[in-house]
Amino acid sequence: MSGSNGTSDDGKHEEGRGDDGAPVFEAARYADGTVTYPPHPVGPNGAKRVDAVDLAEHEAEVVTWTEATATPPGVRAPNTLAIVEFDLDLDDAPPVRAIGQVTEDADVEIGDTVVPVYAEELRDPDAGIREPDSQEWDGFRFEPAE
Repeated sequence: MSGSNGTSDDGKHEEGRGDDGAPVFEAARYADGTVTYPPHPVGPNGAKRVDAVDLAEHEAEVVTWTEATATPPGVRAPNTLAIVEFDLDLDDAPPVRAIGQVTEDADVEIGDTVVPVYAEELRDPDAGIREPDSQEWDGFRFEPAE
């Protein structure tokens, strides 16, 4: 059972939610200063995870992009995907890259600045072969910054 602030009744945060209950685009920060997305319990150099970073609070730069026209069931077609790089300015941590959908009807080019925006459904849960309740359908897309 969850409370109104994104925490469960035992005081723990719901996965993917911040203190205010808003969705979090979570990366992990490790004791050696590295940051990775997706997050892992141990960093690439074996360092322990010490913190989380919400990528939704940062802008990113498009490294490359592609447009898929033959998409899986329930995914819009065409579907523009981008690899983006977040420069987090965290104690000399290297940039963090993520891949994701671009918002519908948005055009992006290499070098464009984008921001992550939350989407309740990245694909239609009724279009696949899995039970809709068996997985999460929400996430973040990238939208050109204004």
